This record gives sequence, C-alpha cells and structure tokens, in this order.
Amino acid sequence: MALNEVPEGLGPQGLCLWNEITEGFDLRVDELRVLGDACFEVDLVGRMEDAMRDQPLVVTGSQGQPVANPLVQELRQHRSLVARLLATLKLPDEEGREKRDGQARSSQARGAALARWGRAG
Repeated sequence: MALNEVPEGLGPQGLCLWNEITEGFDLRVDELRVLGDACFEVDLVGRMEDAMRDQPLVVTGSQGQPVANPLVQELRQHRSLVARLLATLKLPDEEGREKRDGQARSSQARGAALARWGRAG
C-alpha cells in the first residue's frame, strides 16, 4: 500500500474517518497502519450497531435465564478499541496543526476525536 492510499475494503464510516484524518495530518507509515485499523473498527462498530438496532437488550441465556445481549458487550469492547487506536495517534488540536514535532499533543483534541469516532460516527 502506498503512503496515504486508502485501505481496500473500508466502508463509508471508515472511509470518512480515513479521509478526515489523512487530509488534515501527515502521518508516518506506522500511524497510517493504526489509522487503518481504527477505520476498519469504526466500520465494524457501525455494522454491529445496525445489527443491534432491532435486537432486544436482554436475551435468554443457555439455562433460560435473562442475560445481556452479547452484542452489547461486543460493541463496548470495539468502541473501546477504536478509542485506544485513535488515542495512539496523538493528533494535535486545531491550534497545534501547523507542526508535529514530537511535543505532547492536546488531550482535548484526542477527546474530540474519540467522542466523534469512538461511537462510529
């Protein structure tokens, strides 16, 4: 894959995240890989949200007991993974966009990205 080439197979939400970040930031190869993983996770979360939309939150367990729908926990885990992947990119906030020189980047910007993409857009 060439630098900044969109990973093959991204869905609409993942592609939107990819474009938004790659158009605004110059990422290293390792960061592009992390971003790609985050984009695929965003798409997966979106698919799970769609699947969950018409499902009950509580289902019958193996012994007839009420249990949380397994998709609820899966969604939580995948949303958490998206948040962790995006956090590793350490994207600067709007004021810090001019240079990425290894300085500590704004946790506010990280929070904004996580808030926006941690729940699949």
